[in-house]
Parts: sequence; structure tokens; C-alpha cells
Amino acid sequence: MFGIILAGGSGSRLWPLSRELYPKQLLNFTGENSLLQATFERLQKCMPAENILSITNTKHTANVRMQLKDLCTEPLILSEPVSKNTAPAIALSAKYIFQNEGHEEIILAVPSDHLINDIEGFKSAIQKGEELAQQGYIVTFGVKPSYCETGFGYIKSGAQIGEGYKVMQFSEKPDIKTAQEYLLDKTCFWNSGIFMFKASVLLQELQKHCPEIFEIIANIDLQNKREIPFVEFDKMPNISIDYALMEKSDNVVMTELNSDWKDLGSWDAIYDVSKKDKNNNVFVGHVMDEDSKNCLVYSSSKLVATIGLEDTVIVETEDAILACKKDRTQDVKHIYEKLKEQNDNTSLVHKTVYRPWGFYTVIAQGEGFLTKIIHVNPKQKLSLQSHNHRSEHWVILSGTAKVVLESKEFILNSGHSIDIPVKAIHSLQNPYDEAVEVIEVQKGDILIEEDIIRYEDMYGRCT
Repeated sequence: MFGIILAGGSGSRLWPLSRELYPKQLLNFTGENSLLQATFERLQKCMPAENILSITNTKHTANVRMQLKDLCTEPLILSEPVSKNTAPAIALSAKYIFQNEGHEEIILAVPSDHLINDIEGFKSAIQKGEELAQQGYIVTFGVKPSYCETGFGYIKSGAQIGEGYKVMQFSEKPDIKTAQEYLLDKTCFWNSGIFMFKASVLLQELQKHCPEIFEIIANIDLQNKREIPFVEFDKMPNISIDYALMEKSDNVVMTELNSDWKDLGSWDAIYDVSKKDKNNNVFVGHVMDEDSKNCLVYSSSKLVATIGLEDTVIVETEDAILACKKDRTQDVKHIYEKLKEQNDNTSLVHKTVYRPWGFYTVIAQGEGFLTKIIHVNPKQKLSLQSHNHRSEHWVILSGTAKVVLESKEFILNSGHSIDIPVKAIHSLQNPYDEAVEVIEVQKGDILIEEDIIRYEDMYGRCT
């Protein structure tokens, strides 16, 4: 069996903690590991680590690789050049496994943002699904609704087929009245977004029901290749696997996922799975409260003081604050979308941005300048790079740095500085056992992260 982890989403409903360049699957909400790492560990209970393929956006690849290297020496990662939803992602992943492993391989495709603690229940459902997939069915996993939920899709089941049921209908996020009806209907289940199939079966069904995807992937060669070509992939429709295939195929069956499944896609979901105090509050970080009830308050840096609130969500980050009623958390995505439309960076990045080599924090920005503190972890280094629109001035705050500038090498200690001219090829490295911190002052007419040309990179980010 092979696994596909869908790790390319933006997590818009979990803004402001989740951002486009560091989305929810890379964050830790419930334990020691990120959602991505927890998903990988869960799949490891069902298959070897080397059989697990993660597909993510190119801009997330390096961070995904760094997180998974803690669990697998050589994680298998496919890089999408642009985000095109779940249908293209699953199709390309299946094509990769088809070409490199075999067309009859059973594939389990899972999102990277689920919480499942009942591993034995999960494994039991997967075993039942595998039996159905071996028979040539596309298997989806349904969860019995425990409350009225308008944020999930639903599956209506029909006649029993082995350990599963014929799927009669898929229904996307219903209104409240319809969700109440589904809750009472014993044949209706939440759509978990987990699927299982033979590689050959999925591709055959795509050819029949979604030729616009099949015809594109037929021309993409993934034999021993993990980079998806932009020209072909950009032609893909932006569509979910539910709309592209599941709702059209008559070869879909459902088996019940009888475990503690939770989709951590919104702040009310985070509240539901978090430990609460005597007043049913969830407080994370520096929070001081008086007489609030049923609230989620998350502080990443500042003191957040609350008085007499009820059913409220407050999330504070360095550069943004969210406040909303707990029953409106599904609408956070609308704020996120407005920020993107306005090209507001708070949809894109945090002030503190994590990279495979460490992180940086923007501390000041104005007309023609930007100032960061850069933290480089031991034995790590930034790529050999240049910039077309900005110069940089580095001051070493702590540690010892190795700087490469136009083929010359410099060892700089605390208090030393160096100028990086526009278009100069350079690299900041830390070959030692202690972290390095640097103040970087950028000057130029265009000060964006995209102004970078990479020549060498130990994290595979050269394209």
C-alpha cells in the first residue's frame, strides 16, 4: 500500500496563525508535532515510511522536507508549481505511483489537517477499505455525524457492498436546515476527504469522467521525477476530487471511519479538541481573563486581557488580531480573501518567517528599506544567491558566520559587518555548533522575497 498526503493547502480559515507561505499543516496545534508530522506518523502505522508520498506547493517544499526528515531519512515529495485543488494533486500523485511502483498498487489519499487519536480504529477502517479497493472500487470514508455541522461535506449511503455501502450522493456544505436533516438521517455521513483506490482504477475513472485532467497528466512524465512541469500543470482545472470525479462515478463505495476523526480546518474545531478550564475556556499563551466563558484566546506574543466574553475567538499574532464569535469562524476565510485581493502581506507571511535553515523576523520597514533579524541554526546555510533590486548590509549580533561574497570567503564574529552590493552573488553560512544571529538592512526600490536568484541550495530550492 502507498500513501498520499495532501499538504498544499493555505489554511485560510485558521488565519492569522496560518499564512499562505506557512500554512496550517506546518503548525502545531495539539501536541509535539505539526499536523503534517502527525499525519505522516499515522500513515506509518499502515505502511512503510518510504511508501508515503507528500504533495505540496513548490513554495512549501523545503519546509515540508525539513519537517518530514525528522521522521524519514529521504521523504518522498512531489512539488506542485501552482495550487490547483485536490483533483490535480491526487491525479498527479497516482500517476507518479503508477509509473514508478505499479498500476495495481493500492493508494490511500489523506488530507494533512486531520486529528485522529484512535489509531486502531483508523487502521481497522483502512483494512476494510483496502479489501474494497482490491475489488476495483474507489473507496471513501464516512464519519457518523455527532452534531449539526454546515462546514463539512456529506455522503448519503445506499445498499451494502461487503464492508461498505454504495454511495448514492455527495453533498457539499449544506445550510443549517439541511444539516439538521442529515444529522437525523442514519444513511448520511460526514465526508472525511479520505480516499482509497488502485492507481489504475483512479486513472481510468478520470479518463471517463474528467478527461480535461486525464489528458494533461497523460502527457506528464514522472518516471523518477518529482518536479511537476509548470506549463502542463498550469493548464489543470482548479477543482476538488469530489466535483471532478466522486460525484460523477458510479464506482464509489463508502466504509465507515469509526474513530475520533476531526477536521482541524477552523478555530471552532481547534476549540473543540483543546483542553478547557472550568469555564470551558481555552487559553494559549499570555492570557489574563475575568469571567469569560466558552472562549478560545490564543496569544503568540502580547498579553491578551479579556473580561466577560462568551463564545468568542481571539487570536493574536505579531502583526494581526482576529476577534469573532465562535459560530462565525467559518467566515474567517472571507477576511483572508479580502487581504489577498488588497495584496496585504498579512495573508502571505508572518513577521517571523520560518525557513529550512532557521528563521527571520521583520523588525522595521519603510520607503526604500527593510530590516530583519536573521537566525541561522547550527550547521545550516542560506542559498548561494543574488538580488536584482536590493543591496544588503549584515551585522553579526551573535555567533560566528561564514560569508561567501563573489567567490571570496569571510569569517565574521559578533560586531563584524559586511556590505552585499546589488547583483552580487553571496551566501550566509553557519558551519559551527552555535546559532548565528544577524541584523540585515535591505535598501532598494523593490524589497520583496521573490527578488532572489538561487545558484546553489542544500534544501533543493534551485529551479
